[in-house]
Amino acid sequence: MNACFTMALVGRPNVGKSRLFNRLTKKRISIVHDQPGVTRDIIAEEIDDGIVLMDTGGIGFPESNIGDQIVFFVEDQVQLAIKAADVVFLVVDALEGCLPLDREIAGKLRNSGKKIFVIANKIDRNDNIHLADGFYDLGLGDPIPISAEHGFGEKGLARVIKNITADFVSQPEENFNTRTKICFVGSPNVGKSSIVNALLNEKRMIVSDIPGTTRDSVYGDVDINLSDGSLGKFRLLDTAGLRDSRKIGSPVEYFSSVRTKKSMEESDVVFLVIDALRGVTKNDKKLVKHILDLGKILIILVNKWDLAQDNFAKDNGLDGYVNLSEFSQKFKDVAQAELHALAGSTMIFISAKTGYNTDSIFEECLKSYGKATKKLSPGFLNRTISKLIDARQPQAIDGKRFKIYYCVQTGSLPYRFKVFCNQSSRLSDNYRKYLENGLRNELKLDGCAVIFELVEKEPRYANIT
Repeated sequence: MNACFTMALVGRPNVGKSRLFNRLTKKRISIVHDQPGVTRDIIAEEIDDGIVLMDTGGIGFPESNIGDQIVFFVEDQVQLAIKAADVVFLVVDALEGCLPLDREIAGKLRNSGKKIFVIANKIDRNDNIHLADGFYDLGLGDPIPISAEHGFGEKGLARVIKNITADFVSQPEENFNTRTKICFVGSPNVGKSSIVNALLNEKRMIVSDIPGTTRDSVYGDVDINLSDGSLGKFRLLDTAGLRDSRKIGSPVEYFSSVRTKKSMEESDVVFLVIDALRGVTKNDKKLVKHILDLGKILIILVNKWDLAQDNFAKDNGLDGYVNLSEFSQKFKDVAQAELHALAGSTMIFISAKTGYNTDSIFEECLKSYGKATKKLSPGFLNRTISKLIDARQPQAIDGKRFKIYYCVQTGSLPYRFKVFCNQSSRLSDNYRKYLENGLRNELKLDGCAVIFELVEKEPRYANIT
C-alpha cells in the first residue's frame, strides 16, 4: 500500500473483526459470516487520506475445521499485517470474556513493540459496558466498548482513531485513476494468488494448493520500471476462484463470487488465468463472455507453463507434440477455437512458480490498455465499416436490409460506437457480432470490447452502405 499510516485488526476467530472492518470503512468489503476462518487474506481499505485499515484472519483456528496448512498460512498473514501496521487493534468478544487465547495473543502483541489498543466487541448498550472490564488483565490499557453489528460505541472508537492519527500528516495521495487497475480471475486453484505474489514480490496473498483459499478480493499497488524507461503504476486485484453458480455450495462462496465480479467491474484490464495442462474449461468460456460483456480488456494468462517445460526438458514430451513450440501454438489455436468470445486477446504463457515470463504481464497490460484508449478518426471508422459491409451484406428481412448511415465513437474502455441506422430490428445478432469482430480486427483492437448503440434515423447522413 502507498498510504503512510496503517492500522490492523487482529484477534481470534469469530470475534467480529470483519464486521467492524466493514463498519469503519463504511463498505461491505470483508465477508461477514458466523463460520470461523472466513477471512484468510489481508484485506486493506483506505478510511481517510493516507490512513489504511487492515482486516486479518483469526489467530488460533480449530484445525479440524480448516486444516493445518490453512492455519499456518493465515497466522503467517496476521504476522505480516502486524509487522506492516503502525497501530494494532486487538478485537475481543466481550460476551465470551477474556479467554486464554486472548491473553496469548496480547502477549505476542506486546512483544511486537507496536502501539496496541483493545476493542471489546459485542457490547450493544450502556448496561453491558462493564463486560469490557475483564480485559484490563491484558495490560493494554482501557478496553474500547463497541458493537460492530449495531454501531454502539462507534463514535468513541472514532475519537480514539482520530487521536492516534492526529500527528500523522498525510502526504498528497495519487489519484486512484493514475494506476492501471488489473484483476486476475479464473477457476479455483489455477494459481491466481501465486501470480499476484510473484508480481508484488511479497507473500501478500495466501498461496496453497487447496482450492478456494482466497475468499475476498485483495489488492496491492506496485510500481514497475518499464522497458522504455518509464514508470508503470499498477493496482493488482487478486480474487476468489469463480466456479459455475450451480456448484456454489455455501453463502460464503456466493458472497465471494459477488465480490470477484465487483473487482472485475472496477478493473481496467482483466487477466483470465488458465491452467496449462488442464486447458480451457466450460467455466473459462463463461468467464470470457462475462468479461467482454462488462466491456473490459481481456488478456489470457496460461499459468503453470513450467510443467509443460519440464515434460519436454526430460525428453518425455507431451503425447503427439514434437517440441514445446509446437505444443504452445496448438494450445493457442485450440483456446482461440474454444473461447469464441476471445476477441483476439493476447495470450501469455507464464509460470508463477519459477517466474518465467511474468515480467511481460505489465508490458502487455499497458500495450492492450493503449489500444483500448485510442481515439478513432470518424472517416477511418466509417470507411472500415463500409469495407466490412461490402465484404458481407446483411441478410434481407422482408425484402429489406439493415443499413448504416453513419458511425461515431462515443467512448473507450470499452469502445462505444453510436451507429445511425434505418431499423435496429433488422440487425441480427450474428451480423452484429460480425461487425464487432470485424472492427476489432481491422482496427487492431485485440482483446477490447466493442459495443454498438443503435440510433434509428432518417438518412440525413451520407449513406456509407
